[in-house]
Amino acid sequence: MPRKDIILAIETSCDETATAVLSGGQELLSNIIASQIDVHKRFGGVVPEIASRHHLEQVNRLIDLAMLEARISFSDLSAIAVTYGPGLVGALLVGVSTAKALAYSLGLPLVGINHIEGHIFANWLVHEDIEFPLICLIVSGGHTALVLMKDYGKYELLGQTQDDAVGEAYDKVARAMGLGYPGGPVIDKLAHEGDPKAIHLPRAWLSKDSFDFSFSGLKTAVLNYLNNTAQKGEEINKENLAAAFQTSVVEVLIEKTIKAAHKSRIKTVLLAGGVAANSLLRTQLQERCDNEGLQLFYPPLKYCTDNAAMIASAGYYRFRQRDLAGWNLNAVPNLKLF
Repeated sequence: MPRKDIILAIETSCDETATAVLSGGQELLSNIIASQIDVHKRFGGVVPEIASRHHLEQVNRLIDLAMLEARISFSDLSAIAVTYGPGLVGALLVGVSTAKALAYSLGLPLVGINHIEGHIFANWLVHEDIEFPLICLIVSGGHTALVLMKDYGKYELLGQTQDDAVGEAYDKVARAMGLGYPGGPVIDKLAHEGDPKAIHLPRAWLSKDSFDFSFSGLKTAVLNYLNNTAQKGEEINKENLAAAFQTSVVEVLIEKTIKAAHKSRIKTVLLAGGVAANSLLRTQLQERCDNEGLQLFYPPLKYCTDNAAMIASAGYYRFRQRDLAGWNLNAVPNLKLF
């Protein structure tokens, strides 16, 4: 029986230190995450220097935990995969330096992974019947994009945000509403209690045939509403505002995704990124895809936020293609996928 490729992955792009071991592209042997949310919450966002320091303190311990939980030795590994961008440069350097040292000392291949590609490949951890070509909607704190994916690692950018990414807009609106950090889960929860039609907010469709996104105007509209309501001495219904904001975001994301699928004559849609955990987006996109005869795939909630399992998945397919990194691999905070 042929030996399965086993990948050890390291993810330190932002405020989660994560390690994972994946066998054969589907069998997740371990997936360890040390979150820093409670550390950064008091500052209303991620503080890069603090994030880097915590990665330094945690990364070696998490590697040991991942290997222990996987019940394998380092000699069983086929390759080391690591996120090298995009992200916070100091945080990325911790992961990249650790992965390079470990791969060199063990004589193993090194695989550099784009963090956004990791989010896409989170889908392959749980779905075996994904067929190409497909349309992928990527929604996260730093990225919002529509991509035509023709094969493993073969991407064509159809559209992307022209300003704020959708997750960034969520965080800024949540901060303005006094809801704390991170904003996405809080707004999602509040929105369930509100009436999205109680407050009118704009939708940025841009030009007729555009697959690009823009959320800065929507963010500004929320800020103006908050200021105007406060000046009138009126009470702000946070549930209604959260519902109106979220509905505006989700409507644009879904309409452009469905339009891209039809224009490209593609029947498969993928959802990826941290905002893929949003309940309204998952529910309404599923309904639209069902009505339009499209097949939708998205990861379980535990694989939507930053984790190393998704990096291991992307690393597995890169390794199989022998797309390996050299020892000069470095952190690239503004790394592009397309």
